Amino acid sequence: MEAIVLYPSPAIGHLISMVELGKLILTLKPSLSVHIIIFTPPYDAGSTSSYISKVSATIPSITFHHLPTITLPPSITHSSLHHETLTFEVLKLNNPHLHQTLVSMSKDYSISALIADFFCHAAFPVTIQLNIPAYIFYTSGAGSLSLFLYFPTVHRITTGNLKDISTHFDVPGIPSILSTDMPKPLLERHDKAYEYFVESSTGWSKSAGIVVNTYESLEPTAIKAIRNGLSVPDGRTPPIYCIGPLISSDDRSGGDGVPECLTWLDSQPSQSVVFLCFGSLGLFSIEQLKEIATGLEKSGQRFLWVVRNPPSKNENVARFAQPDPDLDSLLPDGFLDRTRERGLVLKSWAPQVAVLNHDSVGGFVTHCGWNSVLEALCAGIPMVAWPLYAEQRVNRLVLVEDIKIALPMTESENGFVSSAEVEKRVRELMESEKGNSVRKRIVELKNEAKAAPSEGGSSRIGLMEFVESWQRKPR
Repeated sequence: MEAIVLYPSPAIGHLISMVELGKLILTLKPSLSVHIIIFTPPYDAGSTSSYISKVSATIPSITFHHLPTITLPPSITHSSLHHETLTFEVLKLNNPHLHQTLVSMSKDYSISALIADFFCHAAFPVTIQLNIPAYIFYTSGAGSLSLFLYFPTVHRITTGNLKDISTHFDVPGIPSILSTDMPKPLLERHDKAYEYFVESSTGWSKSAGIVVNTYESLEPTAIKAIRNGLSVPDGRTPPIYCIGPLISSDDRSGGDGVPECLTWLDSQPSQSVVFLCFGSLGLFSIEQLKEIATGLEKSGQRFLWVVRNPPSKNENVARFAQPDPDLDSLLPDGFLDRTRERGLVLKSWAPQVAVLNHDSVGGFVTHCGWNSVLEALCAGIPMVAWPLYAEQRVNRLVLVEDIKIALPMTESENGFVSSAEVEKRVRELMESEKGNSVRKRIVELKNEAKAAPSEGGSSRIGLMEFVESWQRKPR
């Protein structure tokens, strides 16, 4: 029986994207057996067990395999490293287990391809040894993909830390980018994560192809630059398959009945509410939470805001499970009472897809995680872009300057956003001509997002070409 193997990185957003890719491939090849390999990172990437159980129970063609937990050597201290570095370290140590799993699987299945999350380039030596074509699944957009493919060139033409040089780079396919807007692990040349990304980005060009969660009319400039070989000026550019927008309709609520926030939205006027949500890992300090609250109150706008506990240290990424926040101690005195008539604050979580598709929602303040961007796009909701980590600053640049479906939240030099800036941007999004302009633009792209994956659409054709490519590979 023919099988493909999917190898996601641990964060829930990456896992959901990979499962959705598996489901999408099954629409073309329903007889295929899809196997997803799960590994445990040495930090809390959010619980995935209930989601995995649900997929296992509802889609018999998808099977999950859990690799044994890896213990990192004592020389690697968790607190001092980026979570990306820890992921790369575990992936390298995983290879013997991965090899064993694939060999075992080969006894019952003919493995046609391994599709690795872009973090999982470390698996390539195993796939080469076993003669399995290996693809990269890039879960973000073509703009940031172009940056990562071009990054070995940036590495070659610079000598210092990018965080210290404050210069612009002309990366093919995207607007000119300030060095400090590069993803955080790329900012310090002697950081272990930096080394891993240079190594990975170089290695991607050796893959059988890169599957990208975007569509042709959303990012035509970046897609064209990559396909024309501009992003890898000194090497091979693998085939690029655009198959998006790939989003999940599953909000992982796990509960019964209609969530309170949807009932509350039912009572609000059409397109009047701004929704603030910052992904499964995004965190703010207490001081920043108070500024957001003050800005929302002064804006006079209706709002639905998801608040999570602040980090124990000065970070904006959750490394460990968070208890529900005590809103009274985190937000300004009396804020909840004063805004009760026009605002609702949720603890930790919201059913984001359902919220974005609710008629009462008219704007979205987002961390620019690509899943969230695509969910807003498919719902036709304009954004205020407030990046926190990973490639999100690159996404903001593309969304604001190139695609023009978001307004920027502007931080001070230390990354702090004032209440005046929050008030200004929320008002601008909901009331101004600028806001109307991004709203009109996103409605156009929403229609194209619907057409791309349908029969004859560009993403459906991209998917067919991708599936055909591994079936043409000599084994």
